[in-house]
Amino acid sequence: MKDSMKRSLMGAALAAMVLTSSACGTPPTDPDARAAYDEANDPWEPFNRYIFDVNYAMDQLFFRPIAGMYRTGVPEPLRDAIRNFLRNLRSPLILIHDLLQGELDRAGVTLQRFALNSTLGVAGFIDFADDVMDLQYHDEDFGQTLGVWGFEEGWYIMLPFYGPSNPRDTTGLVVDSFIDPVSIMLKVYGPNYGPQVRSVLTALDARSRAIDTLDEVERTSIDFYATIRSLYRQRRDDEIRNGRPSGNQGAPTIMGDGSPQSPFLENASPQQKAAPGAVQSFVPKPAAPMPLPRLLPKDQLSQRPQ
Repeated sequence: MKDSMKRSLMGAALAAMVLTSSACGTPPTDPDARAAYDEANDPWEPFNRYIFDVNYAMDQLFFRPIAGMYRTGVPEPLRDAIRNFLRNLRSPLILIHDLLQGELDRAGVTLQRFALNSTLGVAGFIDFADDVMDLQYHDEDFGQTLGVWGFEEGWYIMLPFYGPSNPRDTTGLVVDSFIDPVSIMLKVYGPNYGPQVRSVLTALDARSRAIDTLDEVERTSIDFYATIRSLYRQRRDDEIRNGRPSGNQGAPTIMGDGSPQSPFLENASPQQKAAPGAVQSFVPKPAAPMPLPRLLPKDQLSQRPQ
């Protein structure tokens, strides 16, 4: 049942990507307008805005109210413990991508975090590695690994019920669903509903932490869709570079949880204008690296076109 559901969702995402080929916007002829069009990297914008609108409606009707009840009804220490546990479950997958990217130092940190938190951290409910050893969390996924290997992002797309993505990150999302060691263990030895419960808790935690930030982004954005698009692309670029400076030193960046399912706007504050393609943007508050509250992702559910 769960495998057929996963195949259906993947098929729907791929079908959406194919169908958008008939909804491409016509490139403008004016040189300045064409430069902005190319910078946005969104030739399927009419269709993407439609999906954005559907996602926003679903979020406001269902996901945001449930996330709000979770944030209000569950004490913060318990919510933090749940998030720590979910992060710890993701550590084996992060370790795989650290190694695939040749990041041996980060792989060592991930391995130490998993060993310490799984034992002294009581199965990961306590982030002992960060609190005591100052081994801070970072996230990785196959989309980032493909970026490190030199694969281009491709055109911007808006996935139904998920949010901002691109062909590279969508491919990474599918691959990670099959190679995640914890998911494999749950399918083989755990309860049948284990992966689904994990996914629901991850999305719920991420959305609850992004409520205030997304509300503020929406309130201050002239074009909410364009702002979300800009922030997503900046954040993914920053994650691929692991926070290292790029050639465009003046561009604002978004830091956060890092997982594609995480709210990519958590802990951001309105300080700078967005890159071309968005009217208003946000940059993170100076802080130690932390996971990008990924939902979502890498967070990605509350969306509405103007």
